[in-house]
Amino acid sequence: MTILENIRGPRDLKALSEAELGELSDEIRDFLVHAVTRTGGHLGPNLGVVELTVALHRVFESPADRILWDTGHQSYVHKLLTGRQDFSKLRGKGGLSGYPSREESEHDVIENSHASTSLGWADGLAKARQVQGERGHVIAVIGDGALTGGMAWEALNNIAAAKDRPLIIVVNDNERSYAPTIGGLADHLATLRTTDGYERALAWGKELLQRTPVVGGTVYEALHGAKKGFKDAFAPQGLFEDLGLKYVGPIDGHDIGAVESALRRAKRFHGPVLVHCLTEKGRGYEPALRHEEDHFHTVGVMDPLTCAPLTSPDGPSWTSVFGEEMVRIGAEREDVVAITAAMLHPVGLAPFAERFPDRVWDVGIAEQHAAVSAAGLATGGLHPVVAVYATFLNRAFDQLLMDVALHRCGVTFVLDRAGVTGVDGPSHNGMWDLSVLQVVPGLRIAAPRDADQLRAQLREAVAVDDAPTLLRFPKESVGPALPAVDRVGGMDVLHAAGRPEVLLVAVGVMAPACLRAAELLEGRGIGCTVVDPRWVKPVDPALPPLAARHRLVAVVEDNSRAAGVGSAVALALGDAEVDVPVRRFGIPEQFLAHAKRAEVLADIGLTPVEIAGRISASLAVGEAAGEAVGEAAGDGRIVLPGQGEN
Repeated sequence: MTILENIRGPRDLKALSEAELGELSDEIRDFLVHAVTRTGGHLGPNLGVVELTVALHRVFESPADRILWDTGHQSYVHKLLTGRQDFSKLRGKGGLSGYPSREESEHDVIENSHASTSLGWADGLAKARQVQGERGHVIAVIGDGALTGGMAWEALNNIAAAKDRPLIIVVNDNERSYAPTIGGLADHLATLRTTDGYERALAWGKELLQRTPVVGGTVYEALHGAKKGFKDAFAPQGLFEDLGLKYVGPIDGHDIGAVESALRRAKRFHGPVLVHCLTEKGRGYEPALRHEEDHFHTVGVMDPLTCAPLTSPDGPSWTSVFGEEMVRIGAEREDVVAITAAMLHPVGLAPFAERFPDRVWDVGIAEQHAAVSAAGLATGGLHPVVAVYATFLNRAFDQLLMDVALHRCGVTFVLDRAGVTGVDGPSHNGMWDLSVLQVVPGLRIAAPRDADQLRAQLREAVAVDDAPTLLRFPKESVGPALPAVDRVGGMDVLHAAGRPEVLLVAVGVMAPACLRAAELLEGRGIGCTVVDPRWVKPVDPALPPLAARHRLVAVVEDNSRAAGVGSAVALALGDAEVDVPVRRFGIPEQFLAHAKRAEVLADIGLTPVEIAGRISASLAVGEAAGEAVGEAAGDGRIVLPGQGEN
């Protein structure tokens, strides 16, 4: 039995020797490579925090001491050391989450996979313990990439204000978020980690003193924790210490002994301490280290030896189609520029950056700044395209509303991973944008149904210079083209029956499901019209008159049912005095468990069979109600709301 297999909880780490800790680290990396390549998941970040995580659990007593993981994709090692070693269904239905999960373990605190939040959590938890007189430590582990987020610095400002409140911040500095970390903070950390004088002095002292019998180790630890004046002669940690934070480091994050020593010193200090650990993303797995793009931040199912993918996509990704079209547009229009929030490759802007390096900016994990900076770019005469994941735009709502929309700035937002993303779990589903953004005056929202529409609607969006525009698309591969058979107003008619009774409004990628539902309904003798509104906000003026010619309108969207496109359509019909019932199909108001996208859609009823069945049932109920009304009137007629005497 391996050492890892004998670890059932953090306490099992306490008795391990230095040699056994080294073996355990090797076993963990081997486990991660083989387990994560079987299921897909975050590989590189976890390979980089093996020794750091082991040291944390040896020094602290989780869950009495609360260890908070910022951007929880680096928590796989934490899961292994807290009794969760079945990775066979990682991120799959019924398996382990790819992030911390309170349902899984008492050792997990933050389920959020959004960056830059752990310091705010730590501030609140530490205050709560102080008020209630509770013992124990609060430890926030945050990456250097997450420190580019403004929320982290708002929290630091508050943490540093309390000199007597114990709180430990561990900066996992691997010079990367998804890609290399950029900006002024990155430059400062680079200075700290590359100050040769300090590192040479520290290495010399360690080697000399550790050769000294009996007292050498104690003296080294004392010198390593020397006061600010000594350290400032070698490295400029003033940024953190001037805030009021005790600074310890930089520490080799792959030296368990060094990390433990630093953490124990921090533990003894009765105030906020920042421990700066240097780690290597993808450590121990040569293919990850050679992968310059992101050191295998996330991998799909692949061969661990050759890294060849073991699953084939059904077609090109929405992201790649967007990226290719951006390059074409950029070649035609010099005023089109791009902004990303630490996700150049994941959102498809890498080709644009390669072709036009002076026209793209990575602002770090700072979506709020991205939106405001885009407003400035637009006011300066450019047309910025801000590409982020749909779930992350939630952070920039106020800036989109008050800085972009209020000033009628021509900014295009492109939301990748919109709708149900599946395996990344509840915090990554982009299921709120069509609801939250309905209230933004002047904003136009497009939901392309296929690659051709994505290209066309992206061009339509960047042609608008006096108001914000937005496109959204999912994580999955792009399906086949769905040509229109007619056009009504600005809407594409995808299907029309002889005498339709049901108008199916297909929002973006739900078009294939709506077309299949229409087939099923027509098999039951219920005629359908299927339209793609293309631009779902504002509601097309041609929709109410078209709806008036049907008995029922059904809106199907990959977004929350609450206040989404279905609600906007119902409001538009009411304003036009078109009294036709509206059925809304979408995501229920709940946080969805991780599973494959198709499994999640089936669980929430967004399948053709379910849609057709519910529509058929609605019509049957309507007919029964109409018969009752007709019999009461004494003429036997079927009268539905909004239905005249046809």
